[in-house]
Amino acid sequence: MQPPTDERELIDRAREGDHEAIQVLYRRYAGRVLAVVRRLSADDEAAADCAQEAWVRALRSLPGFRGESAFGTWLHRIAVNTALLARRSGRRRAGREEALPPALEVAGAEPPTGDALLRRRLEAALTHIPDGMRQVLVLHDVEGLTHEEIGAMLGIAPGTSKSQLFKARAQMRSLLRPLVAAGALNPEGAVCNT
Repeated sequence: MQPPTDERELIDRAREGDHEAIQVLYRRYAGRVLAVVRRLSADDEAAADCAQEAWVRALRSLPGFRGESAFGTWLHRIAVNTALLARRSGRRRAGREEALPPALEVAGAEPPTGDALLRRRLEAALTHIPDGMRQVLVLHDVEGLTHEEIGAMLGIAPGTSKSQLFKARAQMRSLLRPLVAAGALNPEGAVCNT
């Protein structure tokens, strides 16, 4: 039996436990889920765990999905909440864990170029700003949420969200300034091929 392509029918069949319908929904949205939790967690391993947990939560909650918003919007919210919850619980565990030494670079690996290099540099810079600022920056500038939505999601006032965004942008400029000075990144954010 072919899974339907109509999203409403896919959701209905997924609710009933149709594995093909679940797989179609997963293939449609897995990349978006992983992307949002990756930007919020700034760690590939944690992002993979969060994405998996977000899917588990979504599938468990699917019977309660009323369709008042698009499925992708509903799933996005679950993914963001899962990543934020993981960050909070990770901070509680951090005081009890010892950090491992940094991973060794693979000998002979080619350095990334172009957009991949820019993405890595931006992601590396994001890991150096405080969690609250990073969350607001990602939710506002990348995910397009309003300060009111961010405030409700993070439990902060919209004014605090605005302040955190201002500070996060300033720190990102400061972190990326050496790249601009070295000519590896132009002021508009594009990678310069040297």
